[in-house]
Amino acid sequence: MYLIKQYKAVDYTIWNTFVSDSKNGTFLFHRDFMEYHQDRFEDFSLLIFKDAKLLAVLPANKVYHQIYSHQGLTYGGLVYSDKLRLSTILEIFGEMLQFLESNNFKQIFIKLIPSIYNIKPAEDLHYILFLVQARLIKRDALSVIDLRESVLLYKNRKEGVRRGKNHQLVIKEENNLDIFWNQILIPNLHDKHFASPVHTLQEINMLKSKFPKNIRQFNVYFKDKIVAGTTIFESKNVAHSQYIASSESKNELGSLDFLHHYLITEIFKEKKYFDFGISNENQGQNLNQGLSYWKESFGASTIVQDFYEVETNRFKLLENVVI
Repeated sequence: MYLIKQYKAVDYTIWNTFVSDSKNGTFLFHRDFMEYHQDRFEDFSLLIFKDAKLLAVLPANKVYHQIYSHQGLTYGGLVYSDKLRLSTILEIFGEMLQFLESNNFKQIFIKLIPSIYNIKPAEDLHYILFLVQARLIKRDALSVIDLRESVLLYKNRKEGVRRGKNHQLVIKEENNLDIFWNQILIPNLHDKHFASPVHTLQEINMLKSKFPKNIRQFNVYFKDKIVAGTTIFESKNVAHSQYIASSESKNELGSLDFLHHYLITEIFKEKKYFDFGISNENQGQNLNQGLSYWKESFGASTIVQDFYEVETNRFKLLENVVI
C-alpha cells in the first residue's frame, strides 16, 4: 500500500513543495536549511507515498543503528498533508517503523514540533506515540506570548522600555549579521558560557541569503554603537528569538527590553505567537530562573516540547488499533 524511500537530491523539488503545503511544516524543513550542515549529519530523511502520491516526510539523520528527528533542527517528527485523517497518519507511522526495523534500525528518536508552529491543530503524533508506548526522554519549556491577547508587561520591563527611550536607543533591521555576531553575540556567549553560537557567521549569513523573509536581524544602537540585538526566525504563525544578546550590564540602557517590546508590539504584532525559546539547561533537568523570569515579565507563559524514544518493532502495537 505504501512506498517509503530515502531522500535523494532528485527529490529536492517535490520535498520542498510538499513541506510548504503541509499542515505542520516550516522553513526549517526546506532542504536548503537542512543541508547547510550536511557535513555534520548523515541524512536519512524519508518520503512516504501511497499510490504515487506523497503523503508525509520525515526530516531525519542516522547514527549507526538509530534514527533521529534531524539533530540539526530545533524540532521535527512526521510532516504531513492537511488532508490526512488520524487513522491514515497512524498507518503511515506504523509503516515507517516497520520500514526502519527492516533496515536494521532499532530506535527512532523524535522531537515533536511545538504546537504553536502547526498551521492547524496537528497533534496526531502525540496520540500515536502513546499507542506505541514511546518513552519520554526529555521535555523542554518554551516561553511564549500569545499576541492575540493584550501584552501585559511587568513593572521592571516597563522601566527598561522607558530607560531605552530616555537613552534615545535606535533599532535597525540589518541585512548583514556580521556586526551582531562579532561584536555582541560571540563575545557574550564566550564570556558568560564559554560557548559559541550554534550557527557560524558564515552559516547564518548563507541561510539568511536563502531565507531573507524568515531570518531577520534587529540591532540596537546607542550613540551609533551597537549594544544589543536579536536574530529572529519567522514562520507563518510565530516569530522566534533564535539569538538574544546584549553588551550592557545590569540593564543600564534597557536595550533588550526596548528591543523586544518594539518587536512584540510593532513588527510582529500580526503574528499569533512570539516564542522566546527555552530557559532549560542540562537536557531539561534545570531551569534558568532569571532567564525564565525575564521572558515571563513580557507576558510569556509556558508550552512544552517533548522528545521521545521509540523502539521500531513497536509497529505491531498499531495493527489492531483502528476498529
